[in-house]
Amino acid sequence: MRKAQGKTRAGAEQAPRKSQRTLPAPLAAPPPAGEGKRGERGYLAYLLRQAQAATRLAFERSLGEVGVTVPQFAVLTMLKAYPGLSGAELARVAVLTPQTVGVIIRNLERDGAISKTPHPVHGRVLQWTLTPRGEKLLERCRGHALALERRLQAGLTARDEAVVRRWLSGIASKFQQQS
Repeated sequence: MRKAQGKTRAGAEQAPRKSQRTLPAPLAAPPPAGEGKRGERGYLAYLLRQAQAATRLAFERSLGEVGVTVPQFAVLTMLKAYPGLSGAELARVAVLTPQTVGVIIRNLERDGAISKTPHPVHGRVLQWTLTPRGEKLLERCRGHALALERRLQAGLTARDEAVVRRWLSGIASKFQQQS
């Protein structure tokens, strides 16, 4: 007599259905930041990216207390250092896209943190400057920036810090010239 369909003979194994198949055991978990390929043995470009991402996340969380984003802080900082920049110039010095700077400018202007004036020679070009309200906002942000700077400087001698600063600014300069 035949057995009902789907049943197996005694001792014979039935292939598991697709939904019953097990996945292979996972490989070893990647190490935490600072170890293995995520540490001193890793690629420099990856390590720079990893450090930048960790720093940016910490800074975003800190600036969130003031209601400012990291790109907004970059724009405010550049306008403090170089008043009268156009939107295109701001995008270059803040290392942001022109589209992002356009949105930031609209929001900061709406909030009264920056104001525009037409360029004295090129009337179509708008120059941006901080307002007193923008100065106060930037000052509040600077406390958060300085706290982050202290964390970054922790454990560095003045000489080490000078080497790191020279190295990082050299990378930016070299790669921007090649672009």
